[in-house]
Amino acid sequence: MNKTKRGIMSSLLVVVAVTYVLVSRAECHTSTTPTPLKSCKAFSTCDSCTQNPKCLWCMTNDTCTDYPVSYILPPPAVCKLSQARWGVCWVNFEALIIAMAVLGGTIIISIAVCCCCCCCCNKRQSGPDRDEERFARRREEIRQRADERKVRHDDIRKKYGLVPDSDHPYSKFENE
Repeated sequence: MNKTKRGIMSSLLVVVAVTYVLVSRAECHTSTTPTPLKSCKAFSTCDSCTQNPKCLWCMTNDTCTDYPVSYILPPPAVCKLSQARWGVCWVNFEALIIAMAVLGGTIIISIAVCCCCCCCCNKRQSGPDRDEERFARRREEIRQRADERKVRHDDIRKKYGLVPDSDHPYSKFENE
């Protein structure tokens, strides 16, 4: 089995296992009518209030109110961001916004740096300067081999007297 098929099989196995765990932990209700949730005003502690996702706990006046769904963040009239709690009691909206902004900014900057590095590295490797240097080196090697061949051929011509050379002992005699 090749790596691709093995990867697909293992992914499928993980999906089946996760689905089994989620389905086995789910509670099956025989009644078709959902149980109504308590009103947010009925909660008197931060822990009980923040367990309901529709509720918002305000530390200023220790009250549990309905989360203002028409706004992304609760307006100051409902509760100050530094005093608002949703989901858990130990994280306020102000800290959450700052943490998410820092995390998001870090991720965006990291992606931008990676993209710039990849673009710059690819540009340097396949740039025209490198290609020109490689071709110039190749031309020089070819020229050197041709010069060496020419010298060898000239030596052979001299040996057999095919090149007029008066100093060479095997040169042809001219009509004397």
